Amino acid sequence: MDTETYMKALLATNPLRESIIREAIETLRLPSGSSGMDAGCGVGLQCLLLAEAVGLDGHVTGIDVTPEFLDRGREIAKDAGFSERISFKEGDIFNLPFDDNSFDWIWSSDCVGYAPYEPLPLMQEMKRAVKPGGIVAFAAWSSEKLLPGYPILEALLGTTSVGLAPFVPGKDPNKHFLRALGWFRELGFGEPKAEVFSQSFCAPANDEMRNSLMYLFESRWSEVESELEPEDRAQFQRLCNPDSPDFILDHPDYYGFFNYSMFWGKVPG
Repeated sequence: MDTETYMKALLATNPLRESIIREAIETLRLPSGSSGMDAGCGVGLQCLLLAEAVGLDGHVTGIDVTPEFLDRGREIAKDAGFSERISFKEGDIFNLPFDDNSFDWIWSSDCVGYAPYEPLPLMQEMKRAVKPGGIVAFAAWSSEKLLPGYPILEALLGTTSVGLAPFVPGKDPNKHFLRALGWFRELGFGEPKAEVFSQSFCAPANDEMRNSLMYLFESRWSEVESELEPEDRAQFQRLCNPDSPDFILDHPDYYGFFNYSMFWGKVPG
């Protein structure tokens, strides 16, 4: 997915994610007036929620490798009146351009364990940049039920390469995102914790939510047709194509949900 398309998807699906991410951030009870980082911040939408959580005297730094995301993030922060409370910096989260003990906390979403790189070196780098007693927290999409009434098709979609991503057959089970408590323990974090947060939706959807769900379907199951048998492919196209008369979001009894899992731990010291 190119940068512009991915940016549109982030913005379009934000109405689905915002409440669930806000709930996860509230669970962390970030100290008022504290300074933290959003690692892999994208267009900065979660920086706004983090800035709300730490109050007027707090500060959030968003870091990402994509300049276009950061430019849009600055626009979003300015429009929200948060320019003084949020700053953006281009950088590699594996080699953070900050000194040791620079932040009170680090947050990351859909990044640690959910990208094609090793989680432990990334977490170690985050740990380095957080003050003793601070926290490192990350969250990622962990499960969903989006096709009510079609559990077999949805199970098949879950076994496709995009449905399994970033896990692949033969991968070490300890590298799976849902084994992240072990990563915190291995790196010496204190009090590692995990919690799941759910977002549900049902018909009738307003235009904004419908558009968000359409983007979600497209991003969750992009290019899966080649991995499906003809009969399953036909059913997938019938249910998930917005131009189909049987598009599942148009069903009057539609209901679906997805889950994010959050893991966090305290930096020793």
